[in-house]
Amino acid sequence: MKTARNGYKWELILMLWFAFFLNQGDRQVYGAIVEDIQTALGLSGLEAGLVVTVFTVVYGCLAPFGGYVGDFLSRKWIVITSLIVFSLGTLFTGFAGAMGSFALIYLIIMRGIATGAGEAFYNPAAISLITQHHEKTRGTAISLHQSALYVGIMASAIIAPLISKTFGWNYAFIGFGVFGLLVATYCIFRMQDTPQIKEQTERIPFGELIKGIFSKKTIWLLAFAFGCQVFVNIGITTWAAKFFNLKFFGGENLPMASSIAMLTSCGFAIFGVMVGGRMSDKMAQKSKLARMYTEAIGLLFGTPFLLMVGWASNIWVAGVAMSLYGIFRGVYDSNIYAAMFDVIDPKLRASSVGILTAFAFIVGCLAPIYLGAVQGDGTSIESFGWGISSLGLFFLVGGLLIAFAAKFTFLKERYEEK
Repeated sequence: MKTARNGYKWELILMLWFAFFLNQGDRQVYGAIVEDIQTALGLSGLEAGLVVTVFTVVYGCLAPFGGYVGDFLSRKWIVITSLIVFSLGTLFTGFAGAMGSFALIYLIIMRGIATGAGEAFYNPAAISLITQHHEKTRGTAISLHQSALYVGIMASAIIAPLISKTFGWNYAFIGFGVFGLLVATYCIFRMQDTPQIKEQTERIPFGELIKGIFSKKTIWLLAFAFGCQVFVNIGITTWAAKFFNLKFFGGENLPMASSIAMLTSCGFAIFGVMVGGRMSDKMAQKSKLARMYTEAIGLLFGTPFLLMVGWASNIWVAGVAMSLYGIFRGVYDSNIYAAMFDVIDPKLRASSVGILTAFAFIVGCLAPIYLGAVQGDGTSIESFGWGISSLGLFFLVGGLLIAFAAKFTFLKERYEEK
């Protein structure tokens, strides 16, 4: 029986990995071919960015409710329902071209609202499932799950532009949407219901949740740092492919530009997240501050390489800078929730994931509009590059906030698990 349980906890990671792969892959389809979408539908940079901003706001506003219900409802069915809803939203996004003058409104509804709402409920329930099955291997398990984020983005960056170029931009959305529905069908039959922690079988008043989470100074500091990371992440995934295409390929090779931008940043992030997870798990046996230090290192060391991306004079320099940024972003990502859980009561963890995710995404929601406005009509590459480089300042601020928390608040507020 013990062997079966141990086997299942890694099988669960595999199923959640594919679900998270699609969660992120579906999201990145838009960023990978945003240039083609703009051309086909006649959208300005500001309008194209608005779609992602609406998605981010919807995601952020609903994430707390995803965490809240994840503390007392079946997490299996929350994950599966989320997967079905965002897959349908992605599939129907592919029909925006048939909407004529209403295409932008349709994109906002399907891409921004439907897909954003579906994705908002996934992560809190999934992370809570992982932490329930993985105690001593929590950092490693979350890191493995987190790797799906990077692989999903990379897969979209390569596949979506190729589909767009060969068949049309709409088929990229339709293809990813159908694949998501197939994965959801598999999970219905293979994923097991997981008993809730005893205290989680009853609803905790929402006001009590907020107080239990945000009464700690460490959480505030981690939340703002997370918001800085999300701002950078959304900015890069939405606009880096177009920036690379315009600056280094003269606007003539979006598939290559998208592939390089995401393979470097996300491919090396996989290495960073695995190193960060293993390193923090081992260091945590000796130092209570291990996970905080790991997060601070990720953001502070990633700062100069973000600055280099926008200033790079050729694709090789930009690729190296994106790769090094990816490594340190992965180091930070490996402990986003693991560090937070060190100061959170276990019965509030699913809710805390939702609330902290909401906070971070609302902080980061303006990145698509900001970079969309900076690029203007797409002819000012210098302004576009300056906007990309300015994202490094957000990493710097986030890293300093975490360092401050590690120095002054974390040890006073740490939750000692029995």
